[in-house]
Amino acid sequence: MADYSESVSDGVTLDTLTGERFKIAVNRKGAEMISLAAKAFSGEWKGFLYRDGETGKPESGWANHATVMGYYLHRLWKEQSHYRGQLIKGGNHGFLRSFDFDAPKVGENSLTYHVPADRVPQDFYPLRVSLDLTYSLSERGVTVEFTFLNEEPTLDAHVSFGLHPGFAVSSPLTAKLLLPSGTYARHMAPGNFLSGEIETITHAGGESPFPSAELEGSYILGLDGVPERTFIIDDPASGRRVSLDFSEAPYVTLWSDMHPFLCVEPCWGLPDSNPPTAFENKPGIQVIAPGAKLSRSFTILPSILS
Repeated sequence: MADYSESVSDGVTLDTLTGERFKIAVNRKGAEMISLAAKAFSGEWKGFLYRDGETGKPESGWANHATVMGYYLHRLWKEQSHYRGQLIKGGNHGFLRSFDFDAPKVGENSLTYHVPADRVPQDFYPLRVSLDLTYSLSERGVTVEFTFLNEEPTLDAHVSFGLHPGFAVSSPLTAKLLLPSGTYARHMAPGNFLSGEIETITHAGGESPFPSAELEGSYILGLDGVPERTFIIDDPASGRRVSLDFSEAPYVTLWSDMHPFLCVEPCWGLPDSNPPTAFENKPGIQVIAPGAKLSRSFTILPSILS
């Protein structure tokens, strides 16, 4: 059974879950992991996220560690959309990243953060849909699970979601990103909005075919043609390897602002289009039947290189 503790520092409330091999710390603001650590043979903990464990803001660049995205992800055109004819508004990646979560439900090896339907901002998302976000530790690593419940009795609900983790590397230009074999659908998104152009790329497996120097523009990849979805970040210079099991994820986004991190983001949805469509018709949107649940997960396995 993992050990749980709560702490407050500089106004930030952290929930820490410590297992035999892995440890996480989660900020209740946004339910964001700010630390993901693996235990070395020496008994010391080695962090795997960008600025692992830091609660302050950096002097420049991306200021997060592993942003939770939902009930939509990426961006809405002009920060607004129409859902079933109703105007909704919201900033980049949705409201979850700034949501003040209550204390989590603590399991033997897990933390579950809950968003009640009546606390979802109505001008952001008008339907009654709740969320349980669970972090759990096991020998496989850290599993993150999203479970949405559509509490509407007669209406389908539409959501998109994912995680935006930045993994620490010596440099995004030299760290090796190993992609599984398959046929990738690159969704072109100039200015962070889909143009409708899709580039098909067949990859034999191994080092990424997408140039690291262009990561600032991001790569948004559809995975329908990729049967085995294990992605690996290999960075011997920093002594880190991260294996990512994205078996259930239909999309992945690759990004960095050229600080020492690499984002490999599992996504259940896509950015808005230019020109935009109605929210319920967004490409990649996930549909939940009335009264039904939608559960999706992925797993992060950090390893310390000798």
